[in-house]
Amino acid sequence: MNADELKFFLDEKVELYNNPNFIESDPIQIPHLFSVKEDIEIAGFLSATIAWGNRKMIIKNSHRMIQLMGNSPYDFVMSHQDYQLEELQNFVHRTFNGQDFISFIKGLQHIYKNHGGLENVFHKHQQENSMQKSIHEFKKIFFEIDHQYRTQKHISDPLNNSAAKRINMFLRWMIRQDNKGVDLGIWKNISPSVLSCPLDVHSGNVARKLGLLTRKQNDAKALLELDTKLRELDAKDPVKYDFALFGLGVFENF
Repeated sequence: MNADELKFFLDEKVELYNNPNFIESDPIQIPHLFSVKEDIEIAGFLSATIAWGNRKMIIKNSHRMIQLMGNSPYDFVMSHQDYQLEELQNFVHRTFNGQDFISFIKGLQHIYKNHGGLENVFHKHQQENSMQKSIHEFKKIFFEIDHQYRTQKHISDPLNNSAAKRINMFLRWMIRQDNKGVDLGIWKNISPSVLSCPLDVHSGNVARKLGLLTRKQNDAKALLELDTKLRELDAKDPVKYDFALFGLGVFENF
């Protein structure tokens, strides 16, 4: 395919997958349960954090996290009692355990109490054409609270050459305004043009088959290569193509 044919092909796939039917099989359904900004942010952040492995299990365990917070994420983060945190101890999703969950609650409280909330932290540190340094700074601030060192692995750092798939996915949910009812687009201070594609095994393999990616590892260098190509296709909304790459890989075995 030449460049025009590739863009036409991918735009068609975006139309196919970027619609409300996508929600029922994706963890993005968790933040869609809420209408208050802070509830949406927290539900989205926590469900994106555990978004690896079996998708049904991700969704099941994301719902469980919300239930353990009394279905009121922001109120729980800001007003929980110690005994309520103890009730999180038995939670586990793969290597994310109850102690990690408790640290994340404390980290979120720190962000809202002392740094003006999630959107403010990411907006404050964003660069002109990238959110990767912003993610790095967010991680530093998030872990200013007391925590076990092992918990840090659950937020990736792009400046350590990670593709940071899950947190880039969270940012897509919060920032991208798709007018299709999928991505929530509640953060108005950050442009979708600076977002990065949530790069994983599926999207990486499809991107290589389509000639969008040559690097073999799914790391920060590969992400920069992919982002550059996607911005050539649509400079204002490059990560809309995540729907195409993901759909082709997961639903069509492309």
